[in-house]
Amino acid sequence: MGSFVSSLKNHQVLILGLGETGLAAAKWCLLQGASVRVADTRVSPPGLQALQEAGLEAQAFFLGEERALGDSVLDGIQSIVLSPGLLPFASPIKEFLDKAQARNIEIIGEIELFARALADLQEQFQYTPKVLAVTGTNGKTTVTTMTRDMCQQAGLTAIAAGNISPAALDALMMAMQNEKLPDVWVLELSSFQMHTTTTLKPNASTVLNVTQDHLDWHGSMEHYIQSKARLLALSDIAIVSRDDELTMKMVDYSDDIHVRSFGSDEPKLAGDLGVEYINGMAWLCVNEYDDFDAPVTKQPKKKSYERPVRPQGEIKRLMPADAMRVRGRHNTLNGLAAVALCRAIGIAYAPLLTTLRDYEAQAHRCNFVRTIQGVDFIDDSKGTNVGATQAALVGMERPTILILGGLGKGQDFSPLCAPVQRYARAVFLIGVDREIIASALEPAGVPMERFDSLEAAVQASMQYAKEGDVVLLSPACASFDMFKGYHHRGQVFVEAVTQLATDLGELA
Repeated sequence: MGSFVSSLKNHQVLILGLGETGLAAAKWCLLQGASVRVADTRVSPPGLQALQEAGLEAQAFFLGEERALGDSVLDGIQSIVLSPGLLPFASPIKEFLDKAQARNIEIIGEIELFARALADLQEQFQYTPKVLAVTGTNGKTTVTTMTRDMCQQAGLTAIAAGNISPAALDALMMAMQNEKLPDVWVLELSSFQMHTTTTLKPNASTVLNVTQDHLDWHGSMEHYIQSKARLLALSDIAIVSRDDELTMKMVDYSDDIHVRSFGSDEPKLAGDLGVEYINGMAWLCVNEYDDFDAPVTKQPKKKSYERPVRPQGEIKRLMPADAMRVRGRHNTLNGLAAVALCRAIGIAYAPLLTTLRDYEAQAHRCNFVRTIQGVDFIDDSKGTNVGATQAALVGMERPTILILGGLGKGQDFSPLCAPVQRYARAVFLIGVDREIIASALEPAGVPMERFDSLEAAVQASMQYAKEGDVVLLSPACASFDMFKGYHHRGQVFVEAVTQLATDLGELA
């Protein structure tokens, strides 16, 4: 690769918030010759030393709330790169951003910088990678890593980045340094990141699902949905879930030639994916249109326009859902979403199905721990919101002892009532908001027990569980009231299950 000249050269940029993406954005802007300031309400945010080593001088740092959000930090600034960890609709960030907009300062994010970098690379070096993007309340990381693995199985070089980590700009800088720019970028994007992104042009993107989450950041469910829907509007092919009413409303016409869908039912339109049941066995399937000589739609008459639509085709079975190593109906849908993304850029089915068969779940996402006396213990500690737990519980498709609780983040837990009533043999409650959850689930009429520790809940689970049941940790809550994070919570669960197996004589 020759000498790269970024459109950021000599641009005046303020990095607001030094998280992982803020640090990546600051490094990128410095590397491209921009004039960079860094503002953070914390006096000692992480990443300071790395930026000093990268050449950022002391006077470019505005640290502590008074300095970071003062008027002077905006002087001469052309662009603000907003950290996704900051709350743009709440004080004091809202007032600061209002002042910036009054000065006609653009407010963007790290993903927008990444999109502009790709545009610069295309203009200067004709670099035209495929870009696939994934968002949704739940399942983003699974679909992102699955899609990357499918691309690699097909012989393409592919990098997964974004919300999944590494930051997109970190991944781009590393690829450019190694002179190994990939064939495919697979981006996991949060609604926070989409809020500040306008020029990303994915070849295909999917919104997996939308349930209430992060309302403290967005201010309203309506704005949360708008941030997710923005991605589909930017993409050549929009992929939505037929199982999720809100995502289906994000496309004007489900039969549009630029739309694909997936779901747990049989697909009706060419290009759509779904599930067909044959003699009680679930098969992943696709609807395909084989008559390539026939026009997709009739030729429009003179002075009239007929909207091009996808025809109805024939269902073709791909593989049994049980052949996948990851469990649950929600993981079947995740797999279909990944297949849809890869098919949108022309990858054949063989490598996609190989990946589906062999894919192992990410840590703490409905991971099988062990079976004790015929009862399966499943770790879904990553289930930190109501929608994730709803999907996990329904995906078990058998009687379940459900362990819930933690920091509720102001969620409405009542949507759990119906699946709890249908699938839960008992609900075990832990954490600071357990009484709020108990009140919401009372109409389900299911036995509920309170525990002061996760270990105690695991120990008591065999009092309710019967052979063939599941004990599912899927808390629907954040973990920081009792644990260092969801990883720590999952580790404690696994250790408690191992101890229970030892106590019951199933481990030496």
